[in-house]
Amino acid sequence: MSEYVATVEWSRGDQPFLDNKYARAHDWRFDGGAVVRGSSAPGSVPVPMSDPAAVDPEEALVAAVSSCHMLFFLGFAAKAGFVVDRYRDQAVGIMSRDDRGKVSITAVTLRPAIDFSGDNRPDAAAIDDLHHRSHEHCYVANSIRAPVTIEPQG
Repeated sequence: MSEYVATVEWSRGDQPFLDNKYARAHDWRFDGGAVVRGSSAPGSVPVPMSDPAAVDPEEALVAAVSSCHMLFFLGFAAKAGFVVDRYRDQAVGIMSRDDRGKVSITAVTLRPAIDFSGDNRPDAAAIDDLHHRSHEHCYVANSIRAPVTIEPQG
């Protein structure tokens, strides 16, 4: 078993609260010292209460799925002897009502574009296999209800 801790901290300061116009910006603090500015999504809570420059929880979920998939992909590629020079994924999450009638992330699509170098480059079947195994092993994708689709680019 592993345990992961994130500290989420928000402070009202001197702003009013009961009018529901308080700032939603807050900090995510991680054990290694990283601090990420978080906020509600401007599509859910309008600016200026939301900070459009901050990461909202929905974006973070999509990024976590993409990051997890990428890390497994890189590991499997290295074990197979494929040199990856660049991995870029413009992942997209869709929020809508699910089969229970609840608003949730109902689909995540990963669109990885990967550059390889060296003499041993994977063919399309090998890339598909790397993606399949990465998806099967991704802890985050295994933790959410939304289907995750992989659409390799180029």
